[in-house]
Amino acid sequence: QVQLVESGGGLVQPGGSLRLSCAASGFDFRFYVMGWYRQAPGKARDLVAIIRPLSGTTAYADSVDGRFTISRDNVKRMVYLQMNSLKPEDTAVYYCSRANWDSRKPIPDWGQGTQVTVSS
Repeated sequence: QVQLVESGGGLVQPGGSLRLSCAASGFDFRFYVMGWYRQAPGKARDLVAIIRPLSGTTAYADSVDGRFTISRDNVKRMVYLQMNSLKPEDTAVYYCSRANWDSRKPIPDWGQGTQVTVSS
């Protein structure tokens, strides 16, 4: 079955950086769009970044564009999210997921997520 395991979260000061990783298994990773989503307390789970499988074309939420970078390694079946210039409003649980490029919606086989807390 589909399994997605996120890691790399933690507590970081404003302006700091983190790199999140997602290990994927149970499906043919090479052919799927992958996305990072986040959910803050009391809020909906929203798209952060998305990447196409072969071209590597990416798209970002306006709130993170220019600060975050999504990437993937199709051989290792990994997706990454490099987060720079972190702000307190980036605090959330971050999840990776297969996704639909056109709708930006997830194909929700959620893992446990990884907590990112940005605070001084």
